[in-house]
Amino acid sequence: MKNKLLFIFSGIGILLGCAAAVLFAIEKPAQPPLFHPASNPYSTGIYAEGIVESQQASGSNISVYPEVPGTVKKIFVAEGQPVHAGQTLLLIDDSVQRATTEQQQSQAEAAHALLEELQAQPRQENLEIAIAQVKAAKASLKTTTDELAKQQAAYKEDPRAVSTDALDAASNAALVARANLDVAQRQYELTKAGAWSYDIRNQERQYEALHKASLSSGALLEKYALHAPADATVLSVNTTPGSYISPQGSYDMYTEGALPVLVLGTPQMRLHVRCYIDEILLSRLPAPANMKAQMTIRGTDTKIPLRFERIQPFVSPKIELSNQRQERVDVRVLPVIFSFAKSQGMNLYPGELVDVYLAN
Repeated sequence: MKNKLLFIFSGIGILLGCAAAVLFAIEKPAQPPLFHPASNPYSTGIYAEGIVESQQASGSNISVYPEVPGTVKKIFVAEGQPVHAGQTLLLIDDSVQRATTEQQQSQAEAAHALLEELQAQPRQENLEIAIAQVKAAKASLKTTTDELAKQQAAYKEDPRAVSTDALDAASNAALVARANLDVAQRQYELTKAGAWSYDIRNQERQYEALHKASLSSGALLEKYALHAPADATVLSVNTTPGSYISPQGSYDMYTEGALPVLVLGTPQMRLHVRCYIDEILLSRLPAPANMKAQMTIRGTDTKIPLRFERIQPFVSPKIELSNQRQERVDVRVLPVIFSFAKSQGMNLYPGELVDVYLAN
């Protein structure tokens, strides 16, 4: 009985094995590819990696950095938003600098007020006091002179009528009164002349220095607001309100490096492609007048003809695509810039990597 069951199960196993072998031997047709990988459209061509950028007359996208450090108070724009030249993009907390500017403005105003006071001299009230002092001194001189004349006349008539001490006292009083009149007249001339020219020039310099310090402080205060340098589109905002930024940029916790606070680009109707040609291929690079190129968007079958714009005539290490400044690089590349029109509905953005072929 047991041997019979063993033969039955063995036969079933053999049948299943044969069926499986037949099934696995059947070749299934391959699935069609989702897209065709980039291929050289020219009989001979140079391959290069490219990165999409905004259309710029020179350079690449606009990286916005603050000129002063501080805490972000408010952000006025969003990514993808078009902005106009001079539009405020971001505001840094300026409370300390604003207080400093107001203080220096007040100091400059105080110095200017003192300068105006010196220039307005003599003050009429001071002049009237000086005139009154001259009149009083003249009256005092007349009184003492008259008294001296009386004493001298009496002494002349009868030397015993006036003592020598009284006569000397009257003479001295007249001399003092004359000296007081001279002092009063000189004080009047000094008051009438107004402020000393040296004092005015010194105060003018004081006011000029404080005024320039105030202007400098006000100019620095304006740096706490970042403005768009040109009509552009906001490509990226790399900070948030409450974050600290500096002239080195905004700290990025993922790359552990500094990023531009904002990145601006031109409107997305026409874009640039910056290609990096390996230095060993430069001898095969055609003349600018004969430059033809085509790019392929990665992950798609889309192929776009490119128009030559310019060559950046400076060979540099190939670190632009990764932006890792610490990496060891042995390959050097030459940037070549092309442009193309972005069609309606095309999902292509600055910063995207593309495959480029150049005819040679």
